[in-house]
Amino acid sequence: MRCRAGPSRGPGFRSRKPRSPLLPERPRVVIIGGGGHAKVVIEALRAAGFPPPLGILDPRPPAPMVLGVPVLGGNERLERLRAEGAADAVVALGDNRLRQAMGGRLAELGFRLPPVLHPAAQLSPTARVLEGAVVMARACLGPDAEIGLLAIVNTAAVVEHDNRLGPAAHVAPGCALAGGVMVGERALVGVGSSVRPGMVIGADAVVGAGSAVVRDVPPGARVGGVPARPLGEGR
Repeated sequence: MRCRAGPSRGPGFRSRKPRSPLLPERPRVVIIGGGGHAKVVIEALRAAGFPPPLGILDPRPPAPMVLGVPVLGGNERLERLRAEGAADAVVALGDNRLRQAMGGRLAELGFRLPPVLHPAAQLSPTARVLEGAVVMARACLGPDAEIGLLAIVNTAAVVEHDNRLGPAAHVAPGCALAGGVMVGERALVGVGSSVRPGMVIGADAVVGAGSAVVRDVPPGARVGGVPARPLGEGR
């Protein structure tokens, strides 16, 4: 499933059309994870017009309900819910590796992973959002940007033209990625960071909050600062 258009606030962006009352209702989703990221996902689902979720699965929930959505139990309930007809799930886990693993488990059980696009985000008509990805409020996706399977574009992040976010990558709130940036599988670009055009951030890399990335980041590296350097390196 590829989502090519999203809601708009300006010229060159396509507005989402309201759902026709004749179209079938969306299935109610199962949410995996009940922490802070789940709260943002729940509000995005509501804003995007999804029906109320079936519930949340979390082995260690912080509370019996999250924003009015009940916690049904742990992940052991997945197979039963699928057998009872649950078909769609959203993985609301901030940990990139865990989110990817849960996405794989859900796919094995036959769950669909619909992308979640907050209506206050801006998407170019040529942007592509793959299964299980979430794009939060005030995020902006430029032309020919691609958001990979189970990736996160968080609140007010800018992912400019020709960017590629790999599976389960996360661009945190307030980031600005200039054109042609590649973010590898499970990589994290921390809150408020900026990335120079054409940079490559390798798989499993971590860019610390408030950093300025002006050269490629190797796979698995942890960098931070302005300009970003390997963490622990002398200034």
